[in-house]
Amino acid sequence: MPPIPGSGLAKGLAVTLRTMTKRSHTAQYPEVQPELPPRSRGVIGLFEENCTVCMLCARECPDWCIYIDSHKETVPAAAPGGRERSRNVLDRFAIDFSLCMYCGICIEVCPFDALFWSPEFEYAETDIHELTHERDKLREWMWTVPAPPALDPAAEEPKEIAAARKAVEKAETAAAAAAAAAAEANPDTTAPDADPAPEGDA
Repeated sequence: MPPIPGSGLAKGLAVTLRTMTKRSHTAQYPEVQPELPPRSRGVIGLFEENCTVCMLCARECPDWCIYIDSHKETVPAAAPGGRERSRNVLDRFAIDFSLCMYCGICIEVCPFDALFWSPEFEYAETDIHELTHERDKLREWMWTVPAPPALDPAAEEPKEIAAARKAVEKAETAAAAAAAAAAEANPDTTAPDADPAPEGDA
């Protein structure tokens, strides 16, 4: 059966009339802060102690909005006779949020968990050049990162923890076996000998 001419228009007007009779709810921002979802993408926080200046985040960023500067320092040998090592020291870590498209690739590719999503969103500026935030500001946002959700008690044990536990159990078993073998090879010589015969007996 063909649709009645004008039925779509009538349905649309019915929806309009139905919503017109309902009172709209307006959130009085900034007096009332919005309730953000737990995985909201506000800004990116930096935990610089974990950053090794591997440059993966800057290389993988599709907008090239991450700026990193570093220098090398020589670390003395940990033990006498060892050789010195060099390590990268972070000098600058900045993100230009006027270019960032909040894709989260930099957070995903960081192998050392130095970047995190923060729900902070109140960082508007009147000048676009002030949207480039340096590592001090990124570190301040790090402390607003919400804690990760609790693990499901019915979930499987993480592979890393299971591997570490198995390694510890294997080492303990090997140590116990080595101790038992050593005890068999070297019997206890401190056990008291049999009572000697009396001197008068022949």
